[in-house]
Amino acid sequence: QVQLRESGGGLVQAGDSLRLSCAVSGRTLSRSAMGWFRQVPGKDREFVATISWIGSSTAYADSVKGRFTISRDNAQKTMYLQMNSLKPEDTAVYSCAAATPGRVGINRYSDYYEYWGQGTQVTVSS
Repeated sequence: QVQLRESGGGLVQAGDSLRLSCAVSGRTLSRSAMGWFRQVPGKDREFVATISWIGSSTAYADSVKGRFTISRDNAQKTMYLQMNSLKPEDTAVYSCAAATPGRVGINRYSDYYEYWGQGTQVTVSS
């Protein structure tokens, strides 16, 4: 069993920064791409960023490109999302996801990912 747990969310003002973390625990998760998604009540889950197993490839949603940075530390079994210049429209529940072992490449689609965290709330006030 693999567990993902997000942390680092909170209430900030527009223009501020936050760094989200996603800690992996349980069964060893090897050779898995990971990603961040977000969701607002009443709307579909939205892709935010994805990173390959060794971290050499990344991709971002157009809405966050240039402001957010995804990274991972496999030795620490943790993935990060550095969010700068936050906007009110970034308000959402942010969830991390991990792909089935063996899926090492980046992917924007939620059905590529097998394991999900519970999410952490990010609220950006204007």
